[in-house]
Amino acid sequence: MQLFLEAIQNGTMEGFFKLISYFQTQSEPAYCGLASLSMVLNALAIDPGRKWKGPWRWFDESMLDCCEPLDKVKAKGISFGKVVCLAHCAGAKVEAFRSNLSTIDDFRKHIMSCTASEDCHLISSYHRGLFKQTGSGHFSPIGGYHVEKDMALILDVARFKYPPHWVPLPLLWEAMNTIDEATGLHRGFMLVSKLHRAPALLYTLSCKHESWVSISKHLMDDLPALLSSENVKDIKDVLSTLFSNLPPNFVEFIKWVAEVRRQEENGQKLSEEEKGRLAIKEEVLKQVQDTPLYKHVTNLLFSEDSVCQLKAVMDSSLTNVAASICCQGAGIFAGRSGSLDRFCCRQTCVRCYRATGDNPATVVSGTVVNGNGEQGVDVLVPTSQAKTSCCPSGQDGCSPMHPGSNDVLTALLLALPPQTWSSIKDMKVLQEIQNLVSAENLPPMLQEEILHLRGQFLLLKRCKDNKVEEDLAAPPF
Repeated sequence: MQLFLEAIQNGTMEGFFKLISYFQTQSEPAYCGLASLSMVLNALAIDPGRKWKGPWRWFDESMLDCCEPLDKVKAKGISFGKVVCLAHCAGAKVEAFRSNLSTIDDFRKHIMSCTASEDCHLISSYHRGLFKQTGSGHFSPIGGYHVEKDMALILDVARFKYPPHWVPLPLLWEAMNTIDEATGLHRGFMLVSKLHRAPALLYTLSCKHESWVSISKHLMDDLPALLSSENVKDIKDVLSTLFSNLPPNFVEFIKWVAEVRRQEENGQKLSEEEKGRLAIKEEVLKQVQDTPLYKHVTNLLFSEDSVCQLKAVMDSSLTNVAASICCQGAGIFAGRSGSLDRFCCRQTCVRCYRATGDNPATVVSGTVVNGNGEQGVDVLVPTSQAKTSCCPSGQDGCSPMHPGSNDVLTALLLALPPQTWSSIKDMKVLQEIQNLVSAENLPPMLQEEILHLRGQFLLLKRCKDNKVEEDLAAPPF
């Protein structure tokens, strides 16, 4: 208590109260990295872009699976590089340091700076043996620092074993300056803070489907080789090459960030927060549709029968959207984001809410059923004026609602790493496609969205190439 009071008076416990508000016990013996990260992300008020349970937007260990399958983490734990990767994927700003590439003096400066701010939190990766504790490798956030005693407060997420405890900083450094036998690399520490922008407004990449490795390989490695063909003479050829060679499950690779809620929440009204998030999604969607690239994609996608075969795997009808997203909602409300084999959606429908003075909101509704009962869910759908399916000429009925294959494909093309197109041999075509996909020409909101997707692409490439342990930096754009 004395150390605590003195550290508060010295101003190096500024982040403690936010951290302690979200202090949690790891739910599995090997979940220390996930628990530490979810605790820090919640303390920084980073929006996960989806709900945890009920109406609450909240990070939980079960939601941190973009860099390593949860079953694998549960069985073997998680490495330092994978936790850094998870933090990047969650939309945080991360600076990570391995002990062999840093010094104890640098660590002391970082811990003093971080504990003197509410906007930065430090997660330490260390070996328990140096503290004469049971166990080996462990992660936990640092809750404060005592300058005169040179001691750090560890908020141990394994609360079933140890309460928060103060340790001499040199001893903590020694515990971090050890080698993780699983990777052969040194442990270390990371500084986690909040970016100035939302991590994902409308679109996000997903590696939850088992085919993501082959899809990312196709987009990052195979596509440039295909584009080097002498037959690529114009933008139509570029897009046709891409569309005709897409892997069958590529729709699992890029998702739109759904706004899901229980049906009883707010009745037929939208909360101010829901209105705000829906308005942002609609603005991003509008900006996608205003790009010249979107017009090229739409013209090709809905004018050629050969390309229209893409509809079979990108059916944008609200019936399919409802079934798909309704089951996503099932996993969210059950607190699980993995397999949904125990859930089914018994029925779906589309409704329109209109509050006084507000624009109408389209809502996809469904009933999620499992062995314990049923739950009605709503998904708020951003509106779109673009056609979303390959309707025969002169036939009405093309749904004007998002998500649509044309805007999703446009976002995917904009997000591809710029070097994807460099193998195009025709210099005129190369210049034209580079102008179409350049992030510099996009409105600020859409630019942030696309740069985030590009960052996700590069993180997934690191995962695919097994380089997350080597490269800890934020992805360059």
